[in-house]
This record gives sequence, structure tokens and C-alpha cells, in this order.
Amino acid sequence: MPSETLWEIAKAEVEKRGSNGSEGDGIEIGEKSVFFIGSKNGGKTTIILRCLDRDEPAKPTLALEYTYGRRAKGHNTPKDIAHFWELGGGTSLLDLISIPITSDTLRTFSIILVLDLSKPNDLWLTMENLLQATKSHVDKVIMKLGKTNSKAASEMRQKMWSNMPKDHPQDRELIDPFPIPLVIIGSKYDIFQDFDSEKRKVICKTLRFVAHYYGASLMFTSKSEALLLKIRGVINQLAFGIDKSKSICVDQNKPLFITAGLDSLCQIGSPPVSDNDIGKLHAHSPMELWKKVYEKLFPPKSINILKNIKDPARDPQYAESEVDEMRIQKDQELEQYKRSSSKSWKQIDLDS
Repeated sequence: MPSETLWEIAKAEVEKRGSNGSEGDGIEIGEKSVFFIGSKNGGKTTIILRCLDRDEPAKPTLALEYTYGRRAKGHNTPKDIAHFWELGGGTSLLDLISIPITSDTLRTFSIILVLDLSKPNDLWLTMENLLQATKSHVDKVIMKLGKTNSKAASEMRQKMWSNMPKDHPQDRELIDPFPIPLVIIGSKYDIFQDFDSEKRKVICKTLRFVAHYYGASLMFTSKSEALLLKIRGVINQLAFGIDKSKSICVDQNKPLFITAGLDSLCQIGSPPVSDNDIGKLHAHSPMELWKKVYEKLFPPKSINILKNIKDPARDPQYAESEVDEMRIQKDQELEQYKRSSSKSWKQIDLDS
């Protein structure tokens, strides 16, 4: 029997790799996606640029922006590709979350939630609205995926539970892991570290609980090169499959760094409020209880942040004299049309 040619051997190897990759049996896929969401002006773009070694000033993200990075695993090997998506506007553009998260990308998708630690009164609402909107869409995509590939959908659900601590089985009854990998980053630690110690304690414990509840990693960062390098390592793990860090820091007087699965409800402790006050708080779940305790110290601003959206057309940084003059003219024409229309309808009513 004649031996196989080099071409036949290569063809068989490619077919083997293709079939293995589609079965989802542990073969690393060469493309991953990381989606940055979070506080407006919270530093998402700066973190992305730092991870990609791009020495350029960060510009405001208008809506949904995309960039990518490439990295070779070894010598003479194809470069893996990481897709970086960033949602601008804080919580004002939640509808755009559905664009990058699809059934085709979901199995290699990760979420990074960046929260501005210097604005604690906005923190909970920003976190809650973004996580709820993202989780709701991901759940729909998983349900859709389950109709065509039930094995893949089942594996995704099981994978998130695998990161949960096995030495704290009681935690499993009180937590609800996010359906895809989630990292929570607290930015502007350089400002946060000057807060009153009691305020820092409440913010740290609350974010530790939220991260543990969702099976997420939690870490703080600032403009410090050392902190940015640690964040870069975590993002590289999500984007290129680099080994996950096992380091941990839970000291509220230092930047928190807690990899998913390394914390526990026992270590976090109860919500930071007196026994007398906690009895007066009516909550239907642990998450709701922590929210009430947090908002007692940091009440959300009276203006709904979802409605507090500036019109980009009137933003001075995007001013263009010719366009703005035309806009003013059109606005005046519209107002005139409204007035004339109103008079016309009144005249019709009188005539009838």
C-alpha cells in the first residue's frame, strides 16, 4: 500500500483541526472578544490603549467602538486575534449591547465592567443597569443557541459554575454566576484612596459581594504603571488565553485584586450596617439588601442617570460653525412649522 503524500497528510491534519474546533472539546479558538462597558469617562479607552501598547491620547467614545489586537503564541505560529469592543455613554446606549454579542461570538466572549470609584453615588445604578441589560441579552442569545446547539449552551452554563469555590458549598445557594466571564474594574483608585475609611470600607465590601455573587474577578486600578500592568495581565488572559493570575488582595487600604472564585461570603462578611438598622431594611434577596445598605450611605442622584443624556449635536467639543448654523436654521423652521400647524388645526376646528 503506497504511503500518503505530504499533501494528503496536511489536508487530513487541517480537517482534523477543523472538526475538533467545531466540537468545542477544549481546542483553543484563535479569536476572542472582550467588551468594555461602564461609567462614562471612567477610563475604559485608556485601559484598552494600554493593553494594546498604543501610545496615543484617549478620545471620548461616542457610541460603540471597535479595535483589535494580535498576539503570537510561539515562534512561527499564527497570531491569535482579540476583538475589543467599547460601549460609550455610560448607561445611555444600552440598546447597542446586542450588536457585538451574538450566538457566533458568545462562546469566546468576555465582559469588563469599569466603574468610576471617584463617583460612588453613581456607582450602583451604573453597575446595576449595565449588568442587567447585558445579562438579559446574553441569556436570550444562550436560549437561541440552545435551540441549534444544546451541547454548547449547556457547556457554557456549567463552565461558569466551575469557577466557584468548592470549599464554600453554602455560597452556591446564594450566588448567580454571570453567564459569560466577567471582570469588574474599579478605576481612579488614586482619588478613591483619599476617601474616608468608612466610605472605602462600604464600597470595597459591596463590590466584593457583587463580584462574588456574579462569579466575577474584581480589581482596582489608576494611572499607576504597576496597577495598569496587573490589569493588562488579566485582560490578556481573557483576550489571548494567557495563564490566569492567582494573586489576591482583600485589604481595603490597598488596591483590591481578587480573581474569580478566590473570595467567599464568609470572608466578605455581612453588609456594613448595625444589627439594629439591618432589621429595619426590607429586602427580598441578598443583592437587594446590599443595595439598600450601599444607597443609605451613597444615595443615587435625584436625576435619573438614564435620562441625563447630553445631546451630542449641542456638545461644544463637536462644534462646526457651518453645520451648527444650518441646525439653528432648521430648528427655527421646525418651530415655525409647529406654530403654523397649530393655527391651521385651530382654524379647522372653528370652521367646523
